[in-house]
Amino acid sequence: MTAIIRAHDLAKSYANGKVIFSGIGLNIASRERVALIGSNGAGKSTLLKCLIGLLPSSGGEVVTLGESFRSAPSVAQLRRIRRQIGFVFQHHGLVSRQSVLTNVLQGKLGLPGGWRGWHHSIARQHWREEAMQALADVRLLGKAGARADALSGGQAQRVAIARALIRRPKLLIADEPAASLDPAAGHDVMRVFSELTQEQAITLVYTTHDMEHALGYSDRLIALKAGKVFFDRPTAQVTRADLKDVFDA
Repeated sequence: MTAIIRAHDLAKSYANGKVIFSGIGLNIASRERVALIGSNGAGKSTLLKCLIGLLPSSGGEVVTLGESFRSAPSVAQLRRIRRQIGFVFQHHGLVSRQSVLTNVLQGKLGLPGGWRGWHHSIARQHWREEAMQALADVRLLGKAGARADALSGGQAQRVAIARALIRRPKLLIADEPAASLDPAAGHDVMRVFSELTQEQAITLVYTTHDMEHALGYSDRLIALKAGKVFFDRPTAQVTRADLKDVFDA
């Protein structure tokens, strides 16, 4: 399979001497569902941001979606990378006073002509149709006209997924996407991620410290501990004892 992300000897530290991680090497293939796991402070989110150029690394090389960079990509590279990525974070970032449909359409911002996604009243007709299909995919078609602040936490996160998918990304990045949700809503959101990325042939990379989410919705686990890759293996080969070792101090 085509490599979506490759990292060699990747490192991140700060001017005060604090080392977040070092010597990181990994390859993530097209259509894989990869969970980055580790305890709080293990560097999961920092690594994720370095892999896609949102944070500069301190050493090593990254090739993401065909763009090779050391430290940080150029502005032009970053634009090309971002156009191929959908993002979902722990806090969904919906515009509370706008409709669900408008929030989904805003996933087009940053793409050519994407300013038309600012509001459903000026969006292109085929974009509105795409947004409605994305809402159907996350089982929220009936909420298209509702204000975002009328949604539950789980519903809001599913709208955030629809907003990411309307970009038609090659890569979907999710940073602790279910951490703020109750267990039932969390599993619902992760199930939507898993099913839709498989159906739409999208590579999924997500961070989590939840063992059930790690085991239940990934093809592969990359565990970070003490600034290193503790293990990198297919999920089917990971035991709960392995996970306990990751999270034990």
